[in-house]
Amino acid sequence: MKSFLISGDRSGAGKTSITLGLAGLLSKEGVVQTYKVAMDYIDTSYLAGVTGRPSYNLDTFVQTDEELSGLFSYGSEGAEIGIVEGVRGLYEGRDSFTDVGSTAAIAKRFSLPTILVIDARSITRSAAALVKGFQAFDPEVRIKGVILNNTGGGHHVTKATEAIEHYCGIPVLGAVPRSPEMDLSMRHLGLVPFVEGMRDPGFAKTIDGIIRHVGTHVDLDAIKALAEDVTPAPNRITASLASRPTPTRTIALAFDEAFTFYYGELEAVLRSQGCDVVRFSPLHDTLPGADGYVFGGGYPEMFAEELSKNTAMREAVHAKAKEGTPIYAECGGLIYLTRSITLKKGWLGREADAAYPMCGVFSGDTVMPAGKTLRYVQGTAILAGKTYPFKGHEFHYSSVSMDPCTRFTYTLSRGTGIIDGKDGVVFNNALGSYTHLMPVSSAGILAELFGEERGKQYIKADSPQTL
Repeated sequence: MKSFLISGDRSGAGKTSITLGLAGLLSKEGVVQTYKVAMDYIDTSYLAGVTGRPSYNLDTFVQTDEELSGLFSYGSEGAEIGIVEGVRGLYEGRDSFTDVGSTAAIAKRFSLPTILVIDARSITRSAAALVKGFQAFDPEVRIKGVILNNTGGGHHVTKATEAIEHYCGIPVLGAVPRSPEMDLSMRHLGLVPFVEGMRDPGFAKTIDGIIRHVGTHVDLDAIKALAEDVTPAPNRITASLASRPTPTRTIALAFDEAFTFYYGELEAVLRSQGCDVVRFSPLHDTLPGADGYVFGGGYPEMFAEELSKNTAMREAVHAKAKEGTPIYAECGGLIYLTRSITLKKGWLGREADAAYPMCGVFSGDTVMPAGKTLRYVQGTAILAGKTYPFKGHEFHYSSVSMDPCTRFTYTLSRGTGIIDGKDGVVFNNALGSYTHLMPVSSAGILAELFGEERGKQYIKADSPQTL
């Protein structure tokens, strides 16, 4: 599969809109597979939306080398071209002195030809100095071209282009002018997710406008010519994701405007473990019958009133948890499974606090907003007496206060969790956490949660908090 990577000189340089535009353009010509560096659900929702294929995340802190290669290989099956979108600036990562977790680490791991998006607003010749610095900082990162974003008039583009090509020896592949067409709706955790955006009749026109605007101002043929064959050999992970044993149980996945934060390979991992996966909407549906349930992250706070009004859904989820049906909930899912969410006065213009009942599976309550939490997570989980080391990510503006009797099954060595490095609250076979886990890296935890015997052997009548 011919592939290339798009990075930015900083957050906000415009790489997401430009990657979206390129993915949309190339999808009109053939099958495009996209990837996103780091643990990000929202950008991948857009890339999947314009290509019609799941977008996969690559993170050198969370994933092993085998997992990275296997997932890249699995995604490449049937695709003609691959696009990797970076995260933040090219060299931002876990810490100051290594490139772990950075776009640069992925660029080097797969030897990807890299296109650097520069926010050229108000600079011309200085853009060359910026590019030169990025080239010199780590020569192992193969920067093969530049796209200028937020450009002004023709003279602006000419000066910046001539300077970069003269001093840096690489081509300028496009100059994208400032335009309202490139603006995507934002909120407190980033872009409005693609699925939610599609509720707005004008959203599809916005996406088409971005694709059209990018296509008008980049040299698509030159970009395709830079792509190189970057297809790792299939390995154990590739084979596992591709396997489809006969299903022996059904897992229902909450998926609607309120719950969209899922990694692209989750359903493949569950299916490889003998699960049939069906989707349902906590906003609009009744709870389907299933052997287990997953409530991913998302924006339940934006739909708190609608979620609370679906009383039948909330009561059914509570009843399933009480029966011992396996349930897994991350971040937004955790919030939905608490007793209530209170949206504070002043948030999004509210004139007073507003409290909404949720499912009441976990003995705690949610408040929104609270302090911003954004970091990598590392720790161990104790499930059914077994220890599972894990790495992940937490990103939220809410806080959850649990009752004193609450039992936690995650102990974090890095990160905050629900409180003071404790995460993974349990009730019977329900597990909820602020920690987001990557499915490939946490396949053992998923197998423990949704194994065929879960719900039969771990419930004890005298101990309502089990797992």
